[in-house]
Amino acid sequence: MASILKAVGHSSNLVGLPTDFLASCDFNDQPMPVHISGAREMNDNLFKMLQLAADLKEAGEAFNSYMYAMFGLDPQQRDDKNRSQARRYRSSFLQLIKGWGIDSNGPEGAVLKGWVESRFGIFPTYHKEMISRISGGAWATYVMEKMSSRFHNNTIYTQLDLLYEFCQWTLENMVAPNQTHITLYRGINAFDEHQIQVENDKDRVVMRLNNLASFSSDREVACCFGDIILTVDVPLAKLVFFNTLLPMHGLKGEAEYLVIGGEYRVAASHL
Repeated sequence: MASILKAVGHSSNLVGLPTDFLASCDFNDQPMPVHISGAREMNDNLFKMLQLAADLKEAGEAFNSYMYAMFGLDPQQRDDKNRSQARRYRSSFLQLIKGWGIDSNGPEGAVLKGWVESRFGIFPTYHKEMISRISGGAWATYVMEKMSSRFHNNTIYTQLDLLYEFCQWTLENMVAPNQTHITLYRGINAFDEHQIQVENDKDRVVMRLNNLASFSSDREVACCFGDIILTVDVPLAKLVFFNTLLPMHGLKGEAEYLVIGGEYRVAASHL
């Protein structure tokens, strides 16, 4: 069986770039735009709506309205004639984000990591415990949770595709035009989840991050989560979500960003 520590990911993905390159420091040093195949083309009306938004708040409201209508997430669209449908559980990207905020190693976290694996080709390296090989308990638990029918009854990966593309659209058009990177911070207590690949000196390393990881734009917030602070220049193309992207969601209050992983040059400092 293949070793996760050696195999970065699948040989194919849905973004048209080699997975090894996408997950490398070379990509991070010289990033390029990344798009999920077909996501924007199949949802052209969404991006036409976004062009009419005056600011990020209006863009977020337009995105929510589109997602509610497209995936039947809006309770106001359910009338008495469809009470049986109203009782039916509909999986939602917002529920995944909320679940991630509670526990990134829970079932919702597995679905999000599975989406990254599916779309970007990058394997997770941690879910509840270190995943070292595509065999054994750790990998089996991850696969079981990422495929749970509870979260796959409403084309959840397509919802996440649109969330990523919306995030990228807002970065390009409203939040960070003409920028390529953002400096983010993560507090940890040990290197269990993110493995050191190369030690350049005592403070700078090349680290393989889990295929999806939380960071903060506020160093003081990151300090609350561990006594080792990781500082990383993250390409905007590897941002899936950030805490001001939508008017309401489950990651408010921690300046949190969801970052696609792989190898990164990291400055590690102790408090």
